[in-house]
Amino acid sequence: MFIDYFLSFALFFFTAIAVFGLFLFLYAKVTPYDDYQMIFGANNTAAALGFGGAILGLSIPLYSALVHSVSYIDFVMWAGVAMSIQLIFALILTRLSGKFSVKKHIDNGDLSVGTFMAFMSIAIGLINAGSMSY
Repeated sequence: MFIDYFLSFALFFFTAIAVFGLFLFLYAKVTPYDDYQMIFGANNTAAALGFGGAILGLSIPLYSALVHSVSYIDFVMWAGVAMSIQLIFALILTRLSGKFSVKKHIDNGDLSVGTFMAFMSIAIGLINAGSMSY
């Protein structure tokens, strides 16, 4: 009996980790700047804040999908929705231009824009998660 519960836990947990890993890879591809170089190479706090917010923004609806799913397939589908919404949001927001150019401000290390990106990602994640609580 316990082994069945543990195997179920492991299936859901490692699938969530795989979705999370895929998101880390795809988010860096979606943004028009090199997130990892900016964070680990240039020590850009604004980029780290924005990326951290995106991570939380995915984790919240991923949690909701784990809690509310009625089956493994249901979870996988909602996890895909959660990841897609966060990636689309990042794609749109980082493509703004002019004075709202996130790329320009993140490149400059503007903490206010990094913080704004983080909070926007978290807000989208909360709305995303709330929409999943059918």
